[in-house]
Amino acid sequence: MIHDSFPLKRRALLAGAAASLALPSVAQSQVRIDITRGRVDPLPTAVSPFHGEGRDTATGAEIAKVISNNLERSGLFRPIDPRAFTNTPAQLAAAAPQFTTWRQINAAVLIHGNVATLPDGRLRVEFRLWDVFGEAQMEGRVYTTAASNWRRIAHIVSDQVYKRVTGEDGYFDTRVVYVSESGPGQRRIKRLALMDQDGANHRFLTDGRELVLTPRFSPTAQEITYLAYVQTGSNPNLLRPRVYLLNIDTGQREVVGDFPGMTFAPRFSPDGNRVIMSMAQSGTTDVYTMDLRTRQQARITNHNSINTSPSYSPDGRQIVFNSDRGGSQQIYTMTATGENVQRISFARGLYGTPVWSPRGDLIAFTKQTEGEFFIGVMRPDGSGERLLTRAFLVEAPTWAPNGRVLMYFRQGASDSRGNGGNPRLYSIDLTGYNEREILTPADGSDPAWSPLLP
Repeated sequence: MIHDSFPLKRRALLAGAAASLALPSVAQSQVRIDITRGRVDPLPTAVSPFHGEGRDTATGAEIAKVISNNLERSGLFRPIDPRAFTNTPAQLAAAAPQFTTWRQINAAVLIHGNVATLPDGRLRVEFRLWDVFGEAQMEGRVYTTAASNWRRIAHIVSDQVYKRVTGEDGYFDTRVVYVSESGPGQRRIKRLALMDQDGANHRFLTDGRELVLTPRFSPTAQEITYLAYVQTGSNPNLLRPRVYLLNIDTGQREVVGDFPGMTFAPRFSPDGNRVIMSMAQSGTTDVYTMDLRTRQQARITNHNSINTSPSYSPDGRQIVFNSDRGGSQQIYTMTATGENVQRISFARGLYGTPVWSPRGDLIAFTKQTEGEFFIGVMRPDGSGERLLTRAFLVEAPTWAPNGRVLMYFRQGASDSRGNGGNPRLYSIDLTGYNEREILTPADGSDPAWSPLLP
């Protein structure tokens, strides 16, 4: 837990005055990035190493490095080379910035701070964000935490900077679960893996003895559902799809159920109390919900077609899903009870894996047309379709909690011997210009982005 002098969780801390530093001249600050108007020029940003004494010097430098990398990856900030800085961390700790010197290197905003190890071993970190041209402090915070949490402090600071400059919530203090893949094509080992959104703190959640697919994060807790194919009986080739619920902090795992014919794991409802899924029964595939407390199932669609990949709107009132009821695989919406079914995709191609944005304003999807795959977004009524990226295969979009960035996996074509074409994770923002590979120790597919950590 990260707190000031009180046992507060993250959001309470960030909202509390006890965690804030004085904010002189805030009203004069004018720096703002409007991320709603499409592609923008990155904001020149100076991130000074945080000042510290002794061993805290190295920690302060690492915190600044993580903040700089986070902001740069967003595509909205352009960190300035620290070799151009004329004020040292010690000078910034002792007095207000000399704004003239920072304007000379064209810095629009300045981030600096202090790090100190307390007598009880905890780490105290403070940071300040300055509008260089307005000569005003935009933000200031203090955090106290276990020394091992320094990287998370860097992510929280990054979120604060992002929000103060853009007006939108950040997404850096989050985690990603995905399917790590290794081994030859015919004997592929697939394990669940977890990491920070920047690839740090990587660890495996399963041992590879079961084939795992499509992990999904709960919107309210650090829990995931995932689909595993488990052996039934003595025949190692006879596998049955089973859905698990896993607490990724405690490692506690429970069986949600065995679901013959299931190919995707369920997704959570916005309140985290239910899951929604598709199941094949009696020759048709329909959408069902399950109450996680009672394990009671309810059938939502009842149509002689294939209805798959359901996803709730953030208010829980609507569902988006795939169906071939019109003759080809398209995207439809309906109410949470299965009424008022409306087709919303009408352009050329086949549409799949729709997922509603946490903001409620867009639906991401996969599209296949003319031998290629695309990741795109559209409004919930089907208007405003935009294709963000294309490749031989791009699949499984998942939203950052602020609804401004998507992660997915990309795979190239393999040769005649099955070599190559390894899946890798990528992210892209809604402009379609800031596409980045997410580095992982092995191949990766089926990512799922967590909500902000509590």
